[in-house]
Amino acid sequence: MRILVATDAWHPQVNGVVRTLTKLADASEGLGVEFTFLTPQSFRTFAMPSYRDVRLAMPRPARIVELIEEARPDSIHIATEGPIGLMVRRYCRQRKLPFTTSFHTRFPEYIRARVPVPESLIWRALRRFHAPSRAVMAATPALARELGERGFANVVLWPRGVDTHLFHPRAIDLCFPAPVFLSVGRVAVEKNLEAFLDLDLPGTKVVVGDGPARVALEEAYPDAIFLGQKHGEELADIYAAADVFVFPSKTDTFGLVLLEALASGLPVAAFPVKGPRDVIGDAPVGALDHDLRNACFAALDISRQDCVEFAADYTWEASARAFVDSIKAVGAVLPGRNGAEQPRFVA
Repeated sequence: MRILVATDAWHPQVNGVVRTLTKLADASEGLGVEFTFLTPQSFRTFAMPSYRDVRLAMPRPARIVELIEEARPDSIHIATEGPIGLMVRRYCRQRKLPFTTSFHTRFPEYIRARVPVPESLIWRALRRFHAPSRAVMAATPALARELGERGFANVVLWPRGVDTHLFHPRAIDLCFPAPVFLSVGRVAVEKNLEAFLDLDLPGTKVVVGDGPARVALEEAYPDAIFLGQKHGEELADIYAAADVFVFPSKTDTFGLVLLEALASGLPVAAFPVKGPRDVIGDAPVGALDHDLRNACFAALDISRQDCVEFAADYTWEASARAFVDSIKAVGAVLPGRNGAEQPRFVA
């Protein structure tokens, strides 16, 4: 089975969408599934306003058609609501082809942090985008319920995973004053990092990641350690060397970094909001509190072994299987090609 995934988020971006799609493809090899990605790398791009590290594609309709026809997919999945996602959606709609979508980013809150646009308008646009989808894939049961309550149809669960071969406890010393409170992710306004950096905590605050807010935050918080982007074993070492993982975001739909931290034996401190609440729930692996400082101190007493055992239940193999099963269950498989002429794509 060949699945084409259309995504506006792709390398060299470092975010949850890119990591999820990459791991999905890797984990699907044993399922007899081949993935092709339609990404901004095939088009001219421009820097996203207010976030120049992210580049948006300028897809040409004719090129979209060429790439899809070259891939000869059995199924089409649209992962993002950007220019590529919109163009591929239009391709499918004009040809009356089934497709699936996924909900990765809480754009209403994301945009509100930058521009004074009513959230209701953004939710309306998102509902319209996903309405023709045979299945709208959501990472957690709570997110699936929320989307249903907001008028999204055909919502199904697509759980995430973590690479426990990479992220696991190990004896590492960063030589920073203990305890080490760590945050990993995009350094941008919607991540609410000031809520972490403003805290009066002992030891050391460490931030891993890059983004448009990094320079300003480094100047405003000289006592914090900003390590920039880290990957692979280097990132895994940093997780394992910390004492508490602090997740101040209030807008994430899931937060893959939460699973990476837990698999490394790192307890979580976060606000009791969607994302951390959906991942952790009532499990004794994190402290969720409206007072983030209290959560940080409470997390210091949490068993690291409990964190490791909790994360072991999340595998990318199970995630890939749920993704493929959902496509088959809703009948989002393209009809066989019989050489008939396809409807013309109207630009």
